[in-house]
Amino acid sequence: MAESPRMTLPTMLVLQVLLSDPAKRRYGLELCEKTKQHPGTVYPILARLEREFGWLERHEESPAEHLTEGRRARHYYLLTDKGAVKARAALDRAERSRMAVSFRTATS
Repeated sequence: MAESPRMTLPTMLVLQVLLSDPAKRRYGLELCEKTKQHPGTVYPILARLEREFGWLERHEESPAEHLTEGRRARHYYLLTDKGAVKARAALDRAERSRMAVSFRTATS
C-alpha cells in the first residue's frame, strides 16, 4: 500500500482546503464549491483519504442539525492529526517535484 495518495491536482486542491483550517469540519459539497471540482471527483478522493490512508475522520451530522433545516444529513470530514502532518508533507513533496519539472523544462 502506498504511504500517500497520488497527488493529482484535485487531490491537492482538496488537501489545501482541508489544511487551510485543519480543525474545521467540512462537508463534501462545501469542498466541491471551494475546489471548483465535481462531486464525482471530490467524494472518491475523500473516501480514499479516509479508508486507504486514515487521514480523515467522517461524521454524519445529527438529525437535530439537518431536520430543522429540512435537508438530508451531511457527512463532515476532518483531518486526523496524522492526516494533517502527512497531507502537509505530501503537498510539499508534490510542490518540490512540480518546481523541479518546471526548472528542467525551462532550462532544456
